[in-house]
Amino acid sequence: MRTPTPLSAEAMEELAALRQQCRTIAEDRRVECVWLRAALGLSAAQIATVLGWHVSSVYDLHSRYLREGVTALQGPGRGGRHHQNLSLAQEQKLLTQFNGAAAQGGLLEARAVRDIYIKVIGHPVPKSTVYRLLARHGWRKLAPRPRHPKADPAVQKAFKKAPALGGPRTPTARRTGLAPALNVSGRSAVWADQRPTPGLGTAGHTTRGAGANCA
Repeated sequence: MRTPTPLSAEAMEELAALRQQCRTIAEDRRVECVWLRAALGLSAAQIATVLGWHVSSVYDLHSRYLREGVTALQGPGRGGRHHQNLSLAQEQKLLTQFNGAAAQGGLLEARAVRDIYIKVIGHPVPKSTVYRLLARHGWRKLAPRPRHPKADPAVQKAFKKAPALGGPRTPTARRTGLAPALNVSGRSAVWADQRPTPGLGTAGHTTRGAGANCA
């Protein structure tokens, strides 16, 4: 492994002063990446461990710093919207024409936004581009509840108020613990769990009710 190029004392002072002027965390990390090499003599692998970066990212930043100086450490960084069709301000201006319908409770179709978007930029775009645009500016995707085209609200309301078929419900065995009464012709109602009434007679014989004849 080749020995990294040592940095001068002036570079160390410049990096220390630059760390006090960083406006973002990303910018401070870039300055720190070079400062750790200049002030502490850490290797690229050690710096990558401290910052949580990949070793190749550390090598790349060090090379850019040796070529470009502090310019490579300043600015917003390499991320961002480098392939945008419109700026955020232009997108906001495009959506202002739909604010009136949205304020009155209307629904905005993404197709309408896409048609105007294509006219502005001059080339077609997929629907996902429009959906991301709406999400960036706080627009939510809403959809009405499903409804049958022949549905009648009056009939639905009357159906909810109608009583259940068969009249009022009777207590069930699960609620009362008893089975429904059995209507037997010529006899009184007998519950399924009712035990035969003991009576007089020979052993092993019982009567079925108080009205039975005793011999």
